[in-house]
Amino acid sequence: MTDHIHRIASTLTINNKQVSATLSLLNEGATVPFISRYRKELTGSLDEVQIAAIRDLAQQLKELDKRREAILKSLTELEKLTPELEKKINEAETMTILEDIYLPYKPKRKTKASVAREKGLEPLALRLFAQSRIDITDEAEAYINAEKGVDNAEQALAGARDIIAEMISEDVEARTKMRKFFEQKATYKTVVAKGKEAEAIKYKDYFEWEESAKSAPSHRVLAMLRGEDEGLLKLDVLPPDEDAIQLLEKHFISANNAASGQVELAIIDGYKRLLRPAMETELRALIKQKADEEAIRVFAANARQLLMAAPLGQKNVMAIDPGFRTGCKVVCLDRQGSLLENTTIYPHTGQGNVKDAEWKITQLCEKYEIEAIAIGNGTAGRETETFVRNLKLSVTLVMVNESGASIYSASPLAREEFPDHDVTVRGAISIGRRLMDPLAELVKIEPKSIGVGQYQHDVDQNKLQQSLDDTVMSCVNAVGVELNTASKQILAYVSGLGESLAQNIINYRNKNGAFKNRESLKKVPRLGDKAFEQAAGFLRIRNAEQPLDSSGVHPERYDLVNRMAKDLGVSVAQLIKDISLQKQLNLQHYVSGEVGLPTLQDILKELAKPGRDPREQFEAFSFADGVNSIDDLRKGMKLKGIVTNITNFGAFVDIGVHQDGLVHTSQLANRFVANPNEVVKVSQVVQVTVTDIDVARKRISLSMKEEGIVRSKEQGPRNKEQGERNNEQKRDSNEPAKKQFNPHSPKKEKEVDGDLQAKLAKLKGMFK
Repeated sequence: MTDHIHRIASTLTINNKQVSATLSLLNEGATVPFISRYRKELTGSLDEVQIAAIRDLAQQLKELDKRREAILKSLTELEKLTPELEKKINEAETMTILEDIYLPYKPKRKTKASVAREKGLEPLALRLFAQSRIDITDEAEAYINAEKGVDNAEQALAGARDIIAEMISEDVEARTKMRKFFEQKATYKTVVAKGKEAEAIKYKDYFEWEESAKSAPSHRVLAMLRGEDEGLLKLDVLPPDEDAIQLLEKHFISANNAASGQVELAIIDGYKRLLRPAMETELRALIKQKADEEAIRVFAANARQLLMAAPLGQKNVMAIDPGFRTGCKVVCLDRQGSLLENTTIYPHTGQGNVKDAEWKITQLCEKYEIEAIAIGNGTAGRETETFVRNLKLSVTLVMVNESGASIYSASPLAREEFPDHDVTVRGAISIGRRLMDPLAELVKIEPKSIGVGQYQHDVDQNKLQQSLDDTVMSCVNAVGVELNTASKQILAYVSGLGESLAQNIINYRNKNGAFKNRESLKKVPRLGDKAFEQAAGFLRIRNAEQPLDSSGVHPERYDLVNRMAKDLGVSVAQLIKDISLQKQLNLQHYVSGEVGLPTLQDILKELAKPGRDPREQFEAFSFADGVNSIDDLRKGMKLKGIVTNITNFGAFVDIGVHQDGLVHTSQLANRFVANPNEVVKVSQVVQVTVTDIDVARKRISLSMKEEGIVRSKEQGPRNKEQGERNNEQKRDSNEPAKKQFNPHSPKKEKEVDGDLQAKLAKLKGMFK
């Protein structure tokens, strides 16, 4: 364990004490958000990213140790374990090195080399491999044995070469050199599969494509791999054969004679038949892993931004799920998001229906004192927005991204929440609740279905799930959860709870009424001291008798705050309300062995703004009037839009025409942009200029560059590499638009009408 601690500390550039303390807390059952927030003194104020990295690295090292033990056991059983070999195995620091060491001893199925050994040709192979000056024919004739299937000298030499080829392919040093060579020199080469040109049209950019494997961006790697998996592309990831063979010859050839000639032939065979396929498989796995990690990072970053979008707050909301022929589903929700009434209007099917729709909307707004109207941004969204806006109601009108609403509406959870309503009503409810509190509603939807990310269905699903779980838990605990109104789904993400305890809390609340204080949480069945310690600080009770119960101050620090208030001669409630009293506190007086300045400073922040929401203030946004479809767009138009997704090659922006436009990285700013997240974030309102419209392919190109700004020479690419990156970005402009239908995405449950089918198709859109 000491070695692990040192390795983790060295990898993350932190000290051993921080790693040791973090691992101890994790082993005791503490969660990442809890450790980051309430155990800063122990960890040296490590953040959630660092704590999660310690957790993940520790798990990898455990897996390495487990494999090491299995290999040692296997070698012992095979009676091949020597002190020298055991030392090498114990010193192996990576799984790759460990497997290389084990490879020559690993039990195999029958190979050409094993057959040759059975024929007694290994001594001949070793004699040739020594590359002494010998008469190879004379040497080989000594091994002719008709009973063993060696009829002549050439068959003996061929068998010996098979043994040498396997020896070369299993040599640890050779594999290390070849692995590095592949990583540096391999290229991706793709061609369209024969006869698949029409079917593979979406991969047209890769019909004849070649680029360096080490620098290929993740989205192109995943696109090529998907094309190969679908049988539409043929893909190789290889360096030049000649250079690879020359590298092996330099390593193994030590003479210039007949024996070394046999070794050369074995090298060529061993490389092409054994080593090249093995190295390509390894390289593919390595590059896929890196591509997965990058795609997961992008997805998690986008999901965080979407989850942390500004909430409207507790308002009486009307939500409309738009539709043409099937009408618009209308629901009215109270300030807690409970359904009050639902109906259907038909504002797009004729004048008589329009009048009826106008009356219904106006009447419902008055009846339920509606303060905001949420309209889904799918089919008929802009037309419905125009219809409602023309009513000139004194309410806030907001277009809401409905990605995932139809997934939720058809889920068992939605059926459980609203068993007496169909999917259309549930979808409208989800749209309204998403406006009120995006985080509370989005946790009900599988993160992969919320419309952000790139190639999320192609990456390692276990790693993706772990990353998304970490992200959602981080967001939920950063915001805090109102204990008396929270759903089971959001409670499940609170530190220390999970689905089972979340359900127990709901059951207790339904039976006994609202929680009066945090302490009463301990009465919930199976919620013990450890779970209470982990969860209590992240749960809020509005208007509680204990004023600190509505804050992020952990109950374990209540006595400390009471002492602060007592020292000032005031109550805790007075201390919270009066910022001037808080400024009188000298935090140094309260430092102890358990509590340091980081925790004290957090407490002071909570006293200043108890239960503060870290999300930004909500601002209403509306799209440009008269621009409702792609046909309304013209080059040069300047429009406001909302960033819906961010990828490595740019940002997708909803400008209100049912088709997101792409702002390529080269168009994000009047400077080089290496990472789009430096410039934009999901749900951000941006000003864009339309630069190109391809109606047939439903592609819209946008720019966020400011006009009239001329790049100086100093602002240009700083070096050749940066210039090449700019060119690479231009190539990526052919990336398919976000909402293009992808028939290869996982299928979802069918909806009941054409409008929902169209929305479902849009949800299935993937980035190519």
